[in-house]
Amino acid sequence: MAAPRLEKTYHPQSVELRWSRFWVERGLFRADPRNPAPPFCIVIPPPNITGSLHIGHALNATLQDILVRWKRMQGYNTLWLPGTDHAGIATQNVVERQLLAEGTTREKLGRETFIQRIWAWKEQSGNTIVEQLKQLGASCDWSRLRFTMDEGLSRAVRKVFVQLYEEGLLYRGERLINWCPRCLTALSDIEVEHETITDHLYFIRYPVPSDPALDLVVATTRPETLLGDTAVAVHPDDPRYSHAIGRQVALPLTTRTIPILADPILVDREFGTGVVKVTPAHDFNDFEAGLRHHLPRIALFDAHARLAPHALETAHVEPDLVPALSHRTAQEARTTIVETLKERGLLVKVEPHTLARGHCYRCKTVIEPFLSPQWFVRIQPLADPAIEVVESGHIRIIPSGWVNNYLGWMKHIKDWCISRQLWWGHQIPAWYCRSCLGQSLSPQAELQSCLIPQHATPIVAEQPPTQCPRCGSSDMFQDPDVLDTWFSSALWPFSTLGWPDRTADFETYYPTSVLVTGLDILFFWVSRMIMMGLKFTGTVPFYDVYIHALVRDAEGQKMSKSKGNVIDPLTKMRQYGTDALRFTLAAMASPGRDIKLAEERIEGYRNFITKLWNAARFIALHANGERSALSPALRPFHDRWILSRLNHAIRACTEELTCYRFDRAASILYQFLWHEYCDWYIELAKAALQDASSPDAPSTRHTLLETLELIQRLFHPFIPFVTEEIWQSFPHTGESIATQPYPIPRPEWDAPEIERDFSVLEQFIDATRTLRALLQYTPTQPVAFYGGSSDEREQQTLVQLAPRLIALARGPCHLKPPEQWPTERMLRLVVGSLSVGTPIEQNFDLAAVIKRIEKQVNDTHKECARLEARLASPAFKSKADPAVVTQSEHRLAALRQEASLLDSCLAQLRAMAQSV
Repeated sequence: MAAPRLEKTYHPQSVELRWSRFWVERGLFRADPRNPAPPFCIVIPPPNITGSLHIGHALNATLQDILVRWKRMQGYNTLWLPGTDHAGIATQNVVERQLLAEGTTREKLGRETFIQRIWAWKEQSGNTIVEQLKQLGASCDWSRLRFTMDEGLSRAVRKVFVQLYEEGLLYRGERLINWCPRCLTALSDIEVEHETITDHLYFIRYPVPSDPALDLVVATTRPETLLGDTAVAVHPDDPRYSHAIGRQVALPLTTRTIPILADPILVDREFGTGVVKVTPAHDFNDFEAGLRHHLPRIALFDAHARLAPHALETAHVEPDLVPALSHRTAQEARTTIVETLKERGLLVKVEPHTLARGHCYRCKTVIEPFLSPQWFVRIQPLADPAIEVVESGHIRIIPSGWVNNYLGWMKHIKDWCISRQLWWGHQIPAWYCRSCLGQSLSPQAELQSCLIPQHATPIVAEQPPTQCPRCGSSDMFQDPDVLDTWFSSALWPFSTLGWPDRTADFETYYPTSVLVTGLDILFFWVSRMIMMGLKFTGTVPFYDVYIHALVRDAEGQKMSKSKGNVIDPLTKMRQYGTDALRFTLAAMASPGRDIKLAEERIEGYRNFITKLWNAARFIALHANGERSALSPALRPFHDRWILSRLNHAIRACTEELTCYRFDRAASILYQFLWHEYCDWYIELAKAALQDASSPDAPSTRHTLLETLELIQRLFHPFIPFVTEEIWQSFPHTGESIATQPYPIPRPEWDAPEIERDFSVLEQFIDATRTLRALLQYTPTQPVAFYGGSSDEREQQTLVQLAPRLIALARGPCHLKPPEQWPTERMLRLVVGSLSVGTPIEQNFDLAAVIKRIEKQVNDTHKECARLEARLASPAFKSKADPAVVTQSEHRLAALRQEASLLDSCLAQLRAMAQSV
C-alpha cells in the first residue's frame, strides 16, 4: 500500500468547498421513493428568502444533518427536503426599501409590476441562504428544493382554503385585530412581541349629569382613546358604585353621554379606582365586553394610526377640538387630550405604571388594536385533535418539559387571523361580484379589503370563477389581501411531497420522521402543522418534535447587532473550519438549556479536528509494512483494548443519537478520540512499531488502519468534511464515506477483562505522571518508578504489562509488592490497592517542593470549602440548572481526592526533610 498523502496542516476551506460540490454533483443525497428500505424523512424549517445564515440556522441545520447522515449510513431510505419561505412582510419590506432608494413606490408600480419585481429579486438574491446551507454541509436532496409559492404548493394552499371555507371553518368578519401601522397589515397574536415598559396610569373624572355631586374617576393607560368610549364599567359586587349602575356619564371632550355598566369579567375591583372605560374599537377586552353589552364601536384611528376627522365627528368630539386632533398620531393626541383634561380640572392625577407593549415582530413598530374586516380560521375544532395526539404520545415533544407549554397554549387558542394587507404572498382565493354589490361598493375596494362591505358574500374557489353563481355577471374582482405566511408554512410537511396528489414521495415519506426546530416557533408553526396535517391527511405530519436550545453569547445574553455580541457562523466557519463550528454546536446542545457560545469553545473544537487529522497523519506515515488481520482474541493487548473501547463508543453514541442527546454523543466521541485513541492507544502503538521486528507490529498496523476507517464513519455525521478527506486519502471501497454503513458494535470485540487490566495500566501511568509533576521532573528525564499492588491479580497484571509500562513511564519500573520496596526516601502514591512510588535522591531540594505543595494544598482546600458551601446552600440547589449542580458535585469529589493525595505527599516529604 502506498502511503496516503495528507498535508502536514489541515486546511478546511479548500477541503470543504471540494467535498460540498462533490456530494451535490454526484447526487449522493437524492432520495428514491422506490427504495424498499424503511423511510426516514425530515422537512427543513424553511428559512426566509430574505435571510442569511445566522447562528440559530447553523445550530438547527447541524442537528438535522447529524440525524440525516446517521440514518442514511444506517441504511434508511433518507430524504431531507429543503426549501425556502416567501416571508410576506419581510420580503415586501426589502423590495419596498429598494424602490424608495430609486425614488418610487409599489403604489406607483402597481400590484402586478411590483410582484414581478419581487420575483426578479428572489431569483437574484433569494437563494443566498441555500448556498450557505450547502457550505455548512447540509446533506439535503437539493434536487427537490421547494418554495412556499411554487405552483404545486400554491395549489395546496388554495385547496385548503376552499375546503376550510366550505366546512364553515373559515370566515370573514369584523374583529379587533393587531395592526402594524408601518407594514399596514394585520398580525396574529403570536406575531406580536411584547416588551415590559414603565408608562403612566391616568385618573380622569367623568361627570354624572343626573347628580352633579357625583363623579366617577376612571383609571386608564390610554387617554387618547377616551373619545371612542361607549360605556364605563364597574363590578356588580362593588358597593362603592352599586348606586351608579344604569346611570349615564358625560364623556369628557365630547357632547355624548355613555352608560355605566356592571361587568364582573372586565372589571378588577383592585385595579385603579375600580371604574374602567370601555372602548370596544381599541382594546381587545373591551371588544369582548362590547359584544356582551351590545355596545357600538367607534374606530378613532386610520390605518396609519392617526386620528381620522370623520371618526372625530362620529364620536361627537367638541367642534373646537377637532382641528387640533385631526390626523394626529396616538402620542400626539395623548398630549393634547391630557393637557385639555388638566385645564378643565378633569385630570385627577397621573401615576407611573408598568405594562406590556406590543410591537410588530418584523419592524418593531408599536401595534395598534384596529377594527377591520379580516379572514379567520375557526381554530378550536382543529386544535382539539392536535391536543389529543400530543397527550396520547402519538407525537412526542422532546424535551418533554415543553409539552405543557404546547398544551396550555392550544387549550386557550383563539381564532387565527390569516389575512394580511400585503401584495406579496398567496392572494386570498375569494372573489366579489360588482353587479351584486352595486352602489355599496367603493371604487377602492379592489385595493383595500377594508372597503369591501361586511355583508358581501365571497365566491371562494380554487380557480378564478368566470361568472357570478348568483347573477351570472362576469364583472368580478379578487380579494386584494394575501394569506399569512404561516398559513402556507402550516402545509409544508405534506404540500412539499406533492399533496393533494398521492404522489410516490407522499406515499413513501409521509408522515415525516422528526421535526427539528426552535422553541420560538412552537406556536407559530409546529402547532399549525399538526392541526393542518391531521385535518387534511388524516394523520400526524411527524412523529417526533425535537426542540433545540437558543444560542446566546458567552454571558447568556441574547445576540443583537446593537449589543455587538453577534457571532456570525460564516465568519467562524472561515476562521476555524465548518467542522469545528458544527461539533461545537452539537456538543453544547443540551436539552432545555440555552447555549452560551464563546469563541474559545469553537477554537477548542478546532484543536479537536486537528487532533483527528494528526492521528490520521501518524497512521499514514507508520502503517506501511507487514499487516496481519488476526482475530480479536489473538491480537496484542493494546489492540484488543482499543477495539473494545471503540465498540463502547459506537454503542453509546448510537444510543444517545437515538434519544436526540447530541451533546452526550459528541462528548463520547471527543472522550474516545482524544483521551483513549490518541492519549493511550497511539502512544502504545508507537512503542509497538518502534521495533520493526516486534511480533505486535503487523497486528498493530492493521488495527490502526481498521480503527481509523471506523472512526471516520463514526464521526462523519458530526464532522463530515474532515472525515471525508481522511477516508478518501486511504484505500477504500465506495464513492463516498457519506454512503458507507454506520458502524455497529461487534460482539467479538468486547473485552471486559482487557479493559479491567488496562485500568491498572492507566492508574499506574497516571500516578507516574503525577509524581513527575509534583517533583517537577521533565517528561523526558529518566526516573525510576516502583509499582505494586496488594491485590494478587492486579500485581500479576503489572508484571505482564511491564514492557508497556516502561515505554509509557519513560523509565525503569520495578514491579513488586510494596512491602518489598526500599523504605528510605520513597515518595508513594496509593490509588485503591495500587501503590506507585519513586525514590528521592539525597541532593533533591525538598524545601522548595514542600513550599510549592503547601500552596497547592491550601488552594485546593479553599476551593473545596467554597464548593461545599455552594452545594450546602438550598437556594443554589433549587435555582441552579441540575447539570450545573451535578458538575459542581463531581468537581468537589475530584478536589477532595486531589487534596487527600497532596496531604499524603506533603506528610511524606516533611518526614524526609526532618530525617536529614
